[in-house]
Amino acid sequence: MSDSAKNDGAGTGEDGRPHTGDGTRAVRAGLPEPVKHEPTLPGPVFAAHFHLPGEPTGPYAYGRDENPTWTRLESAITELEAPGRDDVETLVFASGMAAISAVLFSQLRAGDVAVLPDDGYQVLPLVRAQLEAYGIEVRTAPTGADAQLDVLAGAKLLWIETPSNPGLDVCDVRRLAEAAHAHGALVAVDNTLATPLGQRPLELGADFSVASGTKQLTGHGDVLLGYVTGRNAAAMTAVRRWRKIVGAIPGPMEAWLAHRSIATLQLRVDRQNATALKVAEALRTRPEITGLRYPGLPDDPSHRIASQQMLRYGCVVSFTLPSRARADRFLEALRLVEGATSFGGVRSTAERRGRWGGDAVPEGFVRLSVGAEDPEDLVADLLRALEESAD
Repeated sequence: MSDSAKNDGAGTGEDGRPHTGDGTRAVRAGLPEPVKHEPTLPGPVFAAHFHLPGEPTGPYAYGRDENPTWTRLESAITELEAPGRDDVETLVFASGMAAISAVLFSQLRAGDVAVLPDDGYQVLPLVRAQLEAYGIEVRTAPTGADAQLDVLAGAKLLWIETPSNPGLDVCDVRRLAEAAHAHGALVAVDNTLATPLGQRPLELGADFSVASGTKQLTGHGDVLLGYVTGRNAAAMTAVRRWRKIVGAIPGPMEAWLAHRSIATLQLRVDRQNATALKVAEALRTRPEITGLRYPGLPDDPSHRIASQQMLRYGCVVSFTLPSRARADRFLEALRLVEGATSFGGVRSTAERRGRWGGDAVPEGFVRLSVGAEDPEDLVADLLRALEESAD
């Protein structure tokens, strides 16, 4: 774990600004100045339009452009992704894919070259097909071993996903960002699996940090949300224009729920990360399991670089069982782990990823999202299900 995580306590930074820990920051992020008799976190603003006599000046005019509930959430996410930075802004979207699309389609034009991971989120192949339909060249390479370095020449945008989903490979963001910038390319990092409490891509040199807030950021499996945080003003202006054109905006209730949920982010992340490590340590002793991956394990192939750039290692553990049938039996035998897609929620979930297609994984590959249950209970449930699912 990086020194910045170890030393993330109260005090004063080198620039003289007050420095707070992740828990304090998460609890207070994006809150307005207190007003007597008003709630600490004002409720959602449901408005398609705002009272606007005279000239159309001021922050709020029409509900597709801005909303006070979004503004508070965007401020909160910015404080988490880029603490102490005044040159960074965040825009929220209706989903993680809306945020991903906003970056790609606002920055790329016909004739441009984009570099994507070939082992990332399963919707990326659909994105690639759409980019190519618009005359954009797409190159791909694996996340591991910084393989995207080999296909950067002439690129306009490098898209990084680290840790990758679902394989949990990690690449050196700083190294890739420096190389991409030398080629004149912008750099976007999908920070969904890490969350801003696990990794801060802008501090590692990226231009954009993009994530699905549906996952661990909100953590309760009841909100669809995405966001883009960026430090390049011109590029973010283009992202904002894309959101206006497409109308891929979150509802105010979803935005308010997300902001409410961020207050417990540090509590959830620390509990889930610690339990994920215990789960990984327990599973590594099982002979029927192969390909166990968790960046927090000292012998994981990604641990060295993860420990240099990540503050926390995430709540997802992946592994492979001998066959599709064995994986299905294992999942059916679980009592504390729900069969569901997505990850990051307070209730543990798992699924056999091969059921969807699109991921280059074995039929028995399982992605396990560790929740906030008692670690001993969760480990016992997993080990019992492995025994009951044996041939």
